Amino acid sequence: YQKHFKENFGSRFYTYTLESWIFDLPYATEALLKHFQTHSLKGFGIEEMNDAVIAAGAILHYLKDTEHPNLQHITSIQRIDQDDYLWMDKFTIRNLELLGNGNDNTQTLLKTLDNTVSPMGARMLKRWIVLPLKDIRKINERLDLVEHFIKDAGLRNGITQHIRQTGDVERLVSKIPMKKINPREVMQIARGLTHIAEIKKTCLGASNEYLKRLGDALNPCAYILEKITKEIAENPPITAARGNVIKTGINPDLDHLRDIASNGKEYLTKLQQKEAEATGISTLKIGFNNVFGYFLEVTNSQKAKVPDAWTRKQTLANAERYITPELKEYEEQITGAEEKIQAIEIDLYEKLLLELQDFISPMQVNGNILGIIDCIACFANNALQFQYKKPVLHDGHELELKDSRHPVIERNLPVGETYITNDIFLDPSAQQIIILTGPNMSGKSAILRQTALLTLMTHMGSFIPVSSARVPLTDKIFTRVGANDNLSGGESTFMVEMNETASIINNITTSSLVLLDEIGRGTSTYDGISIAWSIAEYLHNSPQAPKTLFATHYHELNELENKLTRIRNYHVTNKEVGNKIIFLRKLAPGGSTHSFGIHVAKMAGMPPALIARANEVLAQLEEKNVDNSGNKASIGEQVKKLTAPKLQLSIFDAHSETFDEIRKSLEDTDINRLTPVEALLKLQEIKGMIK
Repeated sequence: YQKHFKENFGSRFYTYTLESWIFDLPYATEALLKHFQTHSLKGFGIEEMNDAVIAAGAILHYLKDTEHPNLQHITSIQRIDQDDYLWMDKFTIRNLELLGNGNDNTQTLLKTLDNTVSPMGARMLKRWIVLPLKDIRKINERLDLVEHFIKDAGLRNGITQHIRQTGDVERLVSKIPMKKINPREVMQIARGLTHIAEIKKTCLGASNEYLKRLGDALNPCAYILEKITKEIAENPPITAARGNVIKTGINPDLDHLRDIASNGKEYLTKLQQKEAEATGISTLKIGFNNVFGYFLEVTNSQKAKVPDAWTRKQTLANAERYITPELKEYEEQITGAEEKIQAIEIDLYEKLLLELQDFISPMQVNGNILGIIDCIACFANNALQFQYKKPVLHDGHELELKDSRHPVIERNLPVGETYITNDIFLDPSAQQIIILTGPNMSGKSAILRQTALLTLMTHMGSFIPVSSARVPLTDKIFTRVGANDNLSGGESTFMVEMNETASIINNITTSSLVLLDEIGRGTSTYDGISIAWSIAEYLHNSPQAPKTLFATHYHELNELENKLTRIRNYHVTNKEVGNKIIFLRKLAPGGSTHSFGIHVAKMAGMPPALIARANEVLAQLEEKNVDNSGNKASIGEQVKKLTAPKLQLSIFDAHSETFDEIRKSLEDTDINRLTPVEALLKLQEIKGMIK
């Protein structure tokens, strides 16, 4: 099994072997039923999902097998229903850089949007990014609440301030059944519940119905809150074993032992005075040694006054030492007080934790709701700070983005630079596929990604960086962006590209959004053009007719606009100023015929000689692009006709007249007779000729 697993998933994952019987359906079912204390799995909606039940049962077994017996905080199991969420495959999640970008993970959608104020909100946002909703009603509820928070800053700020103070409710709750929660964390739960009570009150008083429902579902757990605040000290130590965790007045025995431990000297002084008065022994002293503990010391001159009830323990030269029943009882109390105090405090603390377990489920619900409110408040703050607008979500198929911006790139622009906005329009009945051409580095990939990201953000319930937008309910987003390989898995860049593209072709629907970037560049030119052309045709002629943005450097694909009715050519504009290219990053109708790859190579710092040779080869290829009969020559034929560069270029080839003068001047000069000053003057003269 291990070998089979590695063949399918590679060796990137840690694996742990279990006995085969653990993966039997009856055993797994019984494990789940026992854990959740139910008679059936029907209530969870997973009774028919045999493989899922086996996997969940094996996980429970593994946890218990690795010393995790207390799992009461796992209170439910649910399926992630594909029909409930906008679907993205692993390629899309990676290509859109939603959670990571392979570098420092700073320029990701998660990092850009995450202005949450709580750990619950941060985790919820991550979940929303990879599992956007596909229910118009639920999405609009979020969008409307974002709008409500934008309009009512006092409400938004008040709630977020309370959420900020609640702590990590979910993490704290998960520590309760394992008894790993310390007294300070218990007090944090109490403080959190106090803030939750305020949040509930605020939400119920709001005019937004969704916020009211969220507030109504919050449970301040009044009983356990009162018990914690009544029993646990305000500033307890980090562990119960250190003492002073339980307040005074909770347990009489604990109070008595504390009194003995803290007031020992005072007790002994009182006992000494009492015995001295009772016996008339004015020189009576109380002492302690390791042999027989506390004792009463009487000088020889007064030992006749010692009562019969006292027991002599030691005779000294000038005195005798005695013990009494009361002193012995006190000794037993004081020597065992610390241990007894610790035992009582730990017992009371563990009883409190046992009661806390009854509130795990409502506190988990609280954590979930706080995460939701935190995320929506975060969306409102983002909209205000970054000028995001509310998109209109509809159940048609037209996608219309006005003045759209890439949410991540615009936040990472140099100071003073403005993001160039673009309009995007896709309609399966008229403009289903956009063939996007333009120079390298002109922003084609950014336009593709921002179209997907804005669709995704809309389905999360977030406002988006546009002036206005109409976004169709989308069931799947597919992307084939960027070059990646999987050499350890035996897959080349081109193979990875084809795998990702095949995943798209085989899963598209009418409501899908498809983004393809530079398909076919991992193979030969004609192979690449052929594959890219046929993919565009297939998507156009498919009954599903998915909305598609297709960026390519194959300008031959511009011909598709004349052959297929729902394909339109667009290009990203640029401006040539002398020998320089300025990328305008603006989308415009029509195809582009140049990629300006050599210009990009120059920008990257390629050596000037290499750039010059590349321009020379390009000129020769363009000159030989047409054969003697007037037809376009093949790339292979053009390459065969290329002339090799000279091994050494003469400096006198470029500007013959000027360099003839320089040659004559140098030939007429006797360098053996030149003084240093004359040599510098001669060099200045030659420099003037060049100018």
